[in-house]
Amino acid sequence: MSQPLHDWNLDPKAAIALQRRLASYLELEDRLEPVRHLAGVDIGFEAGGEVTRAAVVVLEWPFLGVVEEVVHREPTRMPYIPGLLSFRELPAALAAFGKLSIRPELVMVDGQGIAHPRRLGVASHLGLWLDLPSIGVAKSRLCGHHGEPGPERGDWVPLLDGRGERQETIGVVLRSRRGVKPIFVSPGHRISLPTALDWVVQCLGRTKLPEPTRLADRLASRRIASHHS
Repeated sequence: MSQPLHDWNLDPKAAIALQRRLASYLELEDRLEPVRHLAGVDIGFEAGGEVTRAAVVVLEWPFLGVVEEVVHREPTRMPYIPGLLSFRELPAALAAFGKLSIRPELVMVDGQGIAHPRRLGVASHLGLWLDLPSIGVAKSRLCGHHGEPGPERGDWVPLLDGRGERQETIGVVLRSRRGVKPIFVSPGHRISLPTALDWVVQCLGRTKLPEPTRLADRLASRRIASHHS
């Protein structure tokens, strides 16, 4: 792991200011090494929010077979504050990555990339910490506006934020499976939006979520977690 970016012991005002500063460091153009392994990340909570649980699954590309998985639990450091979820979730995620023996070349996170009011969702924040290309794959919209994507798998529309000349594209709304609600894809770090979308589409299986985040979610939901936890 690269050197720490910042301390976690911040009040909300300082965390918001830090988000704005860190967002300026994001790279939204492709800087990917050849991908041999990609990771899926799911972060959740237990014990009424007192415990943060991070699940990381590493898959071999292009076969998408699982080669490593880790679950890490630790006491939650910050209460839930809208827009500051990465400060609540990432300490456990970083600890989980620290237990991996395989370093992936690409990370898919169950959460937002730049589709965030201050352009620093959990996928972007994690990508900066790890200095790895990252993609946010969220089940719901945090900010922005959009039309309705077509009904077929692979149909998408842009996710836009702002109005008029100040409007910008912050992600896409993707129909990942016919007949289900769309997912929200946004670049995290070191990747462009078209490339992020292409990776998510390539990783779609029979369900709504791409395989990396689907498998991470499944691992996180097991009653008996990985032996690495």
